[in-house]
Amino acid sequence: MASVFSRFFKIAQSEAHSAVDQLEDPIKMTEQGIRDLKKDLQAAMTSLAQVKSIAIRLKKDAEDQKKIAGDFERKAMGLLQKMQSGDMDAGEAERLATACLEKKESALQQAQTLSADQQAQQNMADQLQAKVERLKRDVGRYENELVTLRARAKTASSMRKINQQLAGVDSSSTLAMLEKMKNKVAEEESLAEAYGEIGDVGTSIDQDIDKALLEPSASAASDSLGELKKKMGIGA
Repeated sequence: MASVFSRFFKIAQSEAHSAVDQLEDPIKMTEQGIRDLKKDLQAAMTSLAQVKSIAIRLKKDAEDQKKIAGDFERKAMGLLQKMQSGDMDAGEAERLATACLEKKESALQQAQTLSADQQAQQNMADQLQAKVERLKRDVGRYENELVTLRARAKTASSMRKINQQLAGVDSSSTLAMLEKMKNKVAEEESLAEAYGEIGDVGTSIDQDIDKALLEPSASAASDSLGELKKKMGIGA
């Protein structure tokens, strides 16, 4: 029976060691993975901020170009109004108004280009934002898994210690020790009883001697019997 328990404890101990070994590497790998993910997340957030910053600047530049186009259109209209009122030579007014309209078209084209670039940057920012959000979720999920993994490792470590302690217990030797103690106690009890009997024997001998000395002899008893018969007239 002891050998069966011993084999059982050894198997349980081996399984506990195996469980801990299987858990330690994933814990370290998960910890490192989370650190790497957090670094990637930080880098992604930095890139996202940069892309959004470019998109914001492009949008502002496009709006500025639209304002410039509007300003040139108003200038061209002012020149034509001066020409119409006779305050300016018609040829000069038309030349300058044409130049203003050319600058207006250039500004509008620039604004259109900037708007297209801004939209491309915004699309990139949106995609990057989705990746950042997914990465945040992954980091949170892995951190939760790490908590569970650490708890499992702690439980496995406790099991290993318990199994090590149980495996070190030699029940057969303990039982043998108990039997030895039982035999020793029985010997002591028997020895004590023997000494008691020896004491009783000594006391009985002394009593027998005293009794023998105190009892009347057999001859004295016979004489008394004869005298009693004679008195009663009983013949011998």
